[in-house]
Amino acid sequence: MSDREKLKKIILELSYEKRLVTLASGRQSDFYFDGKQTTLHAEGGFLVGKLFYEAIKDVAGVEAVGGITLGADPIATATSIAAHLDGRKMHAFIIRKEPKGHGTGQWLEGRKNLPAGTGVVIVEDVVTTGGSSMKAVRRAEEEGLKVLGIVTLVDREEGGRENIEAEGYWLRTIFTRSELVA
Repeated sequence: MSDREKLKKIILELSYEKRLVTLASGRQSDFYFDGKQTTLHAEGGFLVGKLFYEAIKDVAGVEAVGGITLGADPIATATSIAAHLDGRKMHAFIIRKEPKGHGTGQWLEGRKNLPAGTGVVIVEDVVTTGGSSMKAVRRAEEEGLKVLGIVTLVDREEGGRENIEAEGYWLRTIFTRSELVA
């Protein structure tokens, strides 16, 4: 069984639920995807890091991966480790939802690894409308980073790709909803 098939099995067992929910975007949906159940699973996290790294290892100029806490945290770390195991330096970073309330008041964790102009890829566990992804892009750019694109574990296929591409960024997916529940 391929790494992708193993990861799909874990996602369907741990992260996918068929039920009515209200999403962060405010939309109603008949299914829920809780990516953290997969990304925090030992084998799931390992496979996520490996497949995210595979998705971006040939992108010119990528030096770091990160996104908005909490969904991006294990993905960024796992991807950074996968890169290291392949002999590449690709640091992880975390974007806070609000600036740190004390000390430096910083928005980014891992800042010392990210000089101005560092090429980064934003990582997400799920993309619905792309709003969260674009919030991460804007914050990273405000912090002086050069955003190259976005990678997500699951694209819900609800307009996120189109919205992200309309803003001038690419989106790579590990899975789309239709690939998971075909």
